[in-house]
Amino acid sequence: MVVEATAARVAEAARRYGIVLAPPRVLFDLKGAGAGMYISDLSGARIRYNPWLFAQYFEANLRDTVPHEVAHYVVDVRHGRRRVRPHGPEWRRVMLDFGVEPTVRHDFDTRCVPLRRQRRFAWYCRCGEHALTTVRHRRMLQRRAVYTCRRCGQPLSRRGD
Repeated sequence: MVVEATAARVAEAARRYGIVLAPPRVLFDLKGAGAGMYISDLSGARIRYNPWLFAQYFEANLRDTVPHEVAHYVVDVRHGRRRVRPHGPEWRRVMLDFGVEPTVRHDFDTRCVPLRRQRRFAWYCRCGEHALTTVRHRRMLQRRAVYTCRRCGQPLSRRGD
């Protein structure tokens, strides 16, 4: 039913805007607190939905999340990813054309959803310790990024480095 609803919204947008839109791949593999995610890369366009949140809040997700993610797809095809903000006026216009309030975040209770916990790594400046995510930690180790303390302005470093 969700795949069909996604395809129906894509077809609606294609008719409304006079563009060719192939239905994106639909996956139910999103984890964490997000209800949906639109992705476009070399492997093509796809929309990922959170099966836990869809199971708990099916009607609300069908009403809000499906058009939200399809609107991202439409904006990507019509304007390109680099030219517009993710929830900018172009995206809001598509949402309103769908007859859906352009809200960015859901208000679902996610306490029973298994959340992915990111590991944190300690980095230091002169005024204290900072917990960096795995991604930022690796960027620092590979010297692809430098992060600085917001309080003292000193670049972060590993203690003993």
